[in-house]
Amino acid sequence: MSNPSTTSPVSASPSPFYEKLLQFPLFQGMSRGEMLQMTGSTRFDFRKIAAGKTVVDSGSACAELFFLVSGSVTVVTKPDDNSYSVTEQLRAPWITQPESLFGLTTRYTSRLTTATDCQFIILSKDEVLRLFDDFLTFRLNMLNLLSMRLQQSSHRAWRRAPKTLVERLSRFFADHCLYPAGHKEFGILMKQLAQEVNDSRLDVSGALNEMQRNGLLELHRGRIVIPSLERLFM
Repeated sequence: MSNPSTTSPVSASPSPFYEKLLQFPLFQGMSRGEMLQMTGSTRFDFRKIAAGKTVVDSGSACAELFFLVSGSVTVVTKPDDNSYSVTEQLRAPWITQPESLFGLTTRYTSRLTTATDCQFIILSKDEVLRLFDDFLTFRLNMLNLLSMRLQQSSHRAWRRAPKTLVERLSRFFADHCLYPAGHKEFGILMKQLAQEVNDSRLDVSGALNEMQRNGLLELHRGRIVIPSLERLFM
């Protein structure tokens, strides 16, 4: 991790800090009294990280939550066989993989680097567990967040099957992104993409070129740039 961190309890006057925390769903709905109590007794780690630095790496242990307060980050995710990559640009406010903090595999599945100078608020797993004990709202917010992600994942198998190859490609791109909107970049060869959507390389090339003519993506050698993922479904 780059840059030293500064760890200290928050003072009893949390107004700017209070506003920053309320950007995130885990703290929404907490009363001012609860926020005063929490910020006065919880150890938050405040960290500024310069652009181009690695924050967390894929496969590293997840023992804390990173709350991106300002700036933007680049998130790179790869399949188990490293046959391709998905690169996303995400902006504040954003939380790094809260689903990785608990469960069978408590490791990050993506590499996170800073695209600009960033500010983070960091909570250790021990502090998260203590907040579970002390604040019902925080506990319910985490349950709601994890339940929402589980429901979204479970629903994927029951969606209407794509009718065309363009729809299948759009579904593949969307299903492999952490955030369902914005700029995406797929580092993938045409042959690999054809295998992923179970079609011929020639047909996949034709469908991608059609999507490029419609302004939905840009084709480069071994790379597919999607300026706006949501436009694939408009």
